[in-house]
Order: sequence, then C-alpha cells, then structure tokens
Amino acid sequence: MLARTISPLAFCVIGFSWLVLASILGLAGLIGLIHGTPLPSWVRALHVHAVLVGGVAQIILGGFLSIILPLGSADRNQADSHSFIFWALNGGVMGMLVGFGLHQPVVMSVAGFVVIAAFISAIYRAWVPARRVWRVSIQEHWYYALSLLCLIGGSAFGEIMALGFLSESYGYVRLAHIHLVVLGFAVLGLIGLMHHLLPTVWSRPFVNPKLMRLGMTLIPIGVAVLIGGFLRSSIVTELTAGAILFAGMALLTINLFRTWLSSDHNGSAASDHLVIGIFFLMFTVLLGVAVAANHLSSPPALTYGRLHLAAYTHMTFIGFIMSAIMGLLSHLVPLTLATSRSMHNKKRGPHLEQLSRIMDRGRTIQISTLSLGTMGLGILAALTWNLPLTSLYVRIAMWSCFGLVLTSVVLFSVKLTFIITREPDRLRTEQTSTDELKLTA
Repeated sequence: MLARTISPLAFCVIGFSWLVLASILGLAGLIGLIHGTPLPSWVRALHVHAVLVGGVAQIILGGFLSIILPLGSADRNQADSHSFIFWALNGGVMGMLVGFGLHQPVVMSVAGFVVIAAFISAIYRAWVPARRVWRVSIQEHWYYALSLLCLIGGSAFGEIMALGFLSESYGYVRLAHIHLVVLGFAVLGLIGLMHHLLPTVWSRPFVNPKLMRLGMTLIPIGVAVLIGGFLRSSIVTELTAGAILFAGMALLTINLFRTWLSSDHNGSAASDHLVIGIFFLMFTVLLGVAVAANHLSSPPALTYGRLHLAAYTHMTFIGFIMSAIMGLLSHLVPLTLATSRSMHNKKRGPHLEQLSRIMDRGRTIQISTLSLGTMGLGILAALTWNLPLTSLYVRIAMWSCFGLVLTSVVLFSVKLTFIITREPDRLRTEQTSTDELKLTA
C-alpha cells in the first residue's frame, strides 16, 4: 500500500496512527499538569500539530479523496497515485515537529510550506474529477470548498507566526490560525463527510433535506462570526456566533435523529460514533456560550485555568473529532478494502459484510469508554474548583479518563489493524472456525 502507489486508505490509516501517538502524548501532558509538572510548551505544540496536521487533516483529505475518487471507478489509477501528497504531508509534519523540538522557526517554516504544498496538490488533484461528481451526487460542493479554503488560510497564518511577521498582532494571528484550522476546516470538513456518508450507512436519505441544508448553512456563518468575535475581542459577537452555531447544530441534530429513527438500520460502530459525535459537538457549542457569558462580568464568575481550557477544547477534539473519525473509518476502511480486494460483486458483498461485522465487535465498549472518558474530563476540571490538584479524587478522575479513552482507542486500533493485515481467505477461515466452535458449544 505504501510502496509505489498511495491510495486514500493510506492517508486514513497513517493519519489515525499519528492521532493515536499524539493522543498518548496529550494524555501524558494531562498527567503532568495534574501532578504539578507540566510538560514544556514545545511538547504541547508537538501534540497539537501532530493531532491536527498529521492526524485530522490527513484523515479528512483521505476521506475527500475516497468519496470523490472511489476505488473501482474509472479514475482508479489517478486515485491510487497520491505519492507526492502523502510523502510531502507526512515529511512536512515530521519537519514541523523537529522544528518545534529544536526551537528553529526556519525549519518550522520550511516544513510548513511543504505541508501547504501537499494540501494544495491534494485539492488540485481532487478538483477536476470532483466537478463531474458534484453534478451527480454531491450538492453541497461549496461546503467542501469552504472547508479546504479554511485549511489553506489557517496554514498561511501559521506561516506568518513561524516567520515572525506581524509580531505586534501575534495574539490575533494565533487565534485566526487555530480557529480556521479547527473550526473552519476540521469541524466543517467532518460535518460535510458525515452528511455525505450517513445516508449510505443508514440506507435512507435524510428526512428533510432542506432543513439539513439550512443547518449546514448556519454552521459556517456561525464559525465566521465567531472568528470575527475572537479577532475583535467582542464577547457580544462571540455570544451571537454561539447562538447561530447552536441553531445550525440543532437543525442538523434534529434531522439526523429523525432520519436515524425512521431507518431500518440496527446500528453499527460507524453510525453510533457519528451520531454521538454530533451530540458532543452540540454540547460543546453550549459550553462555549457559557464560557463567553462567564467573561461578561469582571472578574469572571468562575475561575478558568489551563485545565478547564483543556477539558473544554477536548470535548470537541475527543468527543466530536475523534468519535467522528472513528465512525468514518469504521465505514470507509471496510468499504475500500472490500472494493480493492474483490473485483466481483458476488464476492465483494460478503467480504464487506464480514469486515463491517469485525469493526462492530465490542462497539458498545468502544463507544461508551470514549464517551465516558470525554465527559470525565469535564468532571475532572469541575473538581478543581473545590479541590486541590493533589486531591485523591482529582487523581482518580484523571486516571479514569486516561484508562477509558485509551481503552477505546486501543480496541479500535486492534480491529483496524486486524482487517487491514488479514487477507480475505484467511478471514474466511477464521470466521468458519469461530462458527464451528459456536455450533459445538
């Protein structure tokens, strides 16, 4: 898969590997913060950029390429030839991390330009065939275009920071960099992919497409207003943006929930992760409104430290982004593997069903541990309002969050590795042995 040609599946798999490694580093940072020995700021920068660029951005780009240039289509040769994009993106991420570790802005800047070149190349490679596909099946093409534009814009602000330009406005540039990448690209991109894939997962179109489009229109408007509020340091603007985002998310959630109830789908790891991720995103929007309202009074009604900020942001990063990515991969990876391994529909269907069944194993544990671990971060942060960091209850909450999130990630990683490394014949043999054991029992 990684030798001569690079398929969209490689972006998803390697991106998730980045995500797992960076998540472990982030959990180590949480432990250090609770124990009073916080990791250096450059380690936090490693964690953030490995998650967002090496992990989230790479997976979303792989998802875009998968739905625009699916394996088995007339453009398969083009879909399998993303070597430059793949190596430039991953090499650039490694260069950025080395630059952070060595405190060398020049290295970070050069690596950043390489990453931006990979982004632009990926967008260009997808644009020509996408124009044909959009006319047929993807009506919300502007949504994808806006998401990718935010990615390039946010990356450009990152280069401005690395090169030391506009140092007098560093705080505003940093806010624009973070929120264009996180909200403008990651959140919008994942919502767009969910909107495209959920009807396929549920085998049913959305109950009210117009309501869905209205919600998806309000969300980017809210993101734009929110970024403007951050740049202007206007709490009122931020609260207005929060109201717009909540309205858009409410419309989106209602339509998704009604479609889910009206479908005959019995549930799967893909659909459960995606639906729960949407609820976490909606909850995060409400938390954001509460955080902004807290700053209307001076001093703020509630103290707000680094741990509280980490808990709030990771409601989005783990509760929504991680959950959505695990849901997307639970659907895309089996579909891609079944299509690439089986050229005949008669063999492809059973193999896809087998792979999907493997990804659904233990999904209750996988989804519940990730959700409980995410909610535990909020409880952990709330405890520090009344208890010191040295409190036994705070330590128990910390290790509980660590164990729950790690359990979900490890379980998903094992299943993902299993279906990728096992060939169809070997999977069939193992499944037959399992069935025979059940019959014997």
